[in-house]
Amino acid sequence: MSSEESEPVKTICPYCGVGCGIQVDQGEEPGDVQFRPWGDAPVNEGRICIKGGAATQVVDHEDRLTDPLIKEDGEFREASWEEAYGRVVDELERIRGEYGPDAMGFFGSSKTMNEENYLLQKLARRYGTNNVDNCTRMCHASTVYALRTSLGAGAMTNSMADLEEAADVFWIQGANPGEQHPIANSQYFRQAVLEGATVIQVDPHANKTTRSFQIEETDRHMHLQLEPGTDIPLLNVVLKTVLENDWVDEEFIESRTEGFEHLRETLEDFDKEAAAEECGVPLEDIELAAEKYAKANNAAIFTGMGMSQHTCGVDNVQNEINLALITGNVGRPGTGVNPLRGQNNVQGTSDVGAMPNVLPGYQLVDDDEARESVEEVWGFEVPDEPGLTNVEISHEAGDSIKGLYIMGENPIMSEPDSNRVAERIDQLEFTVVQDIFMTETAEYADVILPATTWAERGGTVTNTDRRVQRMRGVEKVHENTKHDLEIVSEVGRRLFGEDGGFDFEDPEEVFEELRQVCPIYHGMTYDGLGEVGLHWPCYEEGDEGDPFLYEDTFDTESGLGQIEGVRHQPPKETPDEEYPLILTTARLEEHYNTGTMSRRSPRLNSQHPENFVDIHPNDAERYGVEDGDYVRITSRRGEIEVKAQVTEDIKEGVIWTTPHFAAASGNVLTNDVLDERAKIPEYKAAAAEIEVTVDAGDADDAPADD
Repeated sequence: MSSEESEPVKTICPYCGVGCGIQVDQGEEPGDVQFRPWGDAPVNEGRICIKGGAATQVVDHEDRLTDPLIKEDGEFREASWEEAYGRVVDELERIRGEYGPDAMGFFGSSKTMNEENYLLQKLARRYGTNNVDNCTRMCHASTVYALRTSLGAGAMTNSMADLEEAADVFWIQGANPGEQHPIANSQYFRQAVLEGATVIQVDPHANKTTRSFQIEETDRHMHLQLEPGTDIPLLNVVLKTVLENDWVDEEFIESRTEGFEHLRETLEDFDKEAAAEECGVPLEDIELAAEKYAKANNAAIFTGMGMSQHTCGVDNVQNEINLALITGNVGRPGTGVNPLRGQNNVQGTSDVGAMPNVLPGYQLVDDDEARESVEEVWGFEVPDEPGLTNVEISHEAGDSIKGLYIMGENPIMSEPDSNRVAERIDQLEFTVVQDIFMTETAEYADVILPATTWAERGGTVTNTDRRVQRMRGVEKVHENTKHDLEIVSEVGRRLFGEDGGFDFEDPEEVFEELRQVCPIYHGMTYDGLGEVGLHWPCYEEGDEGDPFLYEDTFDTESGLGQIEGVRHQPPKETPDEEYPLILTTARLEEHYNTGTMSRRSPRLNSQHPENFVDIHPNDAERYGVEDGDYVRITSRRGEIEVKAQVTEDIKEGVIWTTPHFAAASGNVLTNDVLDERAKIPEYKAAAAEIEVTVDAGDADDAPADD
């Protein structure tokens, strides 16, 4: 809370992972919360996108949960906090007693803060299970896996600032920062382009990113519009072209990497012409893009969910790593492999250990030495086998999983094949949800705990380039709501006693313990973060953190970057006679995931009040679809009705929609098959069909839930 109520409070935008600084002003009434620009904010220097400017519109929304709720006979009634806590603790104890601790699942949230997620994963492990996860599983789990395995850390190798200053080529694959990270795009990427950088974008869908650079008709812009699911063959064409022309960095390969021969062997019989045809991109265009990247002084790769959300997501990202390593484009400013994080704290939530296979700082739970060092601080034993991921937990709901503790997430809307997710959650014996709105999942809860919004509390979040920043809050808007940290702490105290490790008064106390068990945060202090924040890794107090990684060595067992050749794997579901189209999904600039906050904002909802589908003109003609028609999209999992947008932005044979709208969410259609290693679902490719509906669909003005 601000020490001077008349002064705006400096905090961080609650939407995407760029980490833009904003100010919040509270009037005489607690609900009078207004946005103010923060002119010298370290990341965005006062610039803000449409979502950030509208962020305060939901803080005092009429849909806010204001009191605890308990379900009886299928209906919710108001309850006291004492009764609600009692019910939660009794049910958690009952389930552990009857079935064992692994019968519970715990979902953290990338919309809440580091301290809150740290406490939730600690609660799960004190309870006796590693069944804890967060939405990074849905977005970047495969990216984290590949980066951690091959380079050492599951995060951007570079900072946005050094990329803007030093990169000559931006290779953007499966990412659309113009739409999903607008300030990073305008503040950093566009500035580099104005100074002469080249942009190569690889994406099935034309979008705002390359248009924003306004260089479409120059030789500094390329858009390789590939078929969904063909990223590996395209990158293999690039890699083989680099090898054929000896555009490799032999010294870097020899001194800093291992596995190069495996890559060479993998590509020995690789047919570039056939691969280019499969990708739907002219071979000469791919070869030219390879030359531009390989011959740049500094070339940076940006990767996104278009790469990660496949059953071959790990291999997709590994091939990007291969390209960076063989050309020596890692370990200095303006280079690297850089995942752009979609939610404001998806990086931090993973950093602090809210995942089933790692403890804080990405220490593996089955690493005895790491686990014992954490146990020494916590004072209890941690299970030594990885737990279930969030999708695996959902798959087991009603079977081996008997209960769920959900903080700020909505799996019924955010997970693929969402109709089945709802059916399975309905089979649980007990579900507790703590959130700010009555989400789709909260409707299935037995107990609902009303939390405060991002603007009402303090803590830390970690942005897409590893900058840990402080959020600061104004007064609570609704008296009977509680901060997520307060709720989890109280549940922990009631479950495990006053000496059970959950007696925390404020975020700073939690952060101090987090530092002790999270090596990459160890050198940070809460006060030391100030208004600028610090990049991790930061090992000792006084360190300023590293804006880019791997200058001298990689954080792998051998200290070398890992090169590994990969081969094409088609999507698990491909077009056939019954479902002849490829469905792919992505986000809009004006909305955020499945809309809990953004669709409750009048300003944002007015931009896109309902879902739609992009369809190529040739497909539209074949199906008899006119621009603006309402159409029914079906897959093997369900159907939705949306308005058609006929456009050449999408390739023929492909349709494109979003997950933002509860009335017609793309996740009703998406496939819940998983990457075997990272356990991320294949959102980006599913077989689908389309038909014109007899009656125009009714746009549902009710907010979607996230």
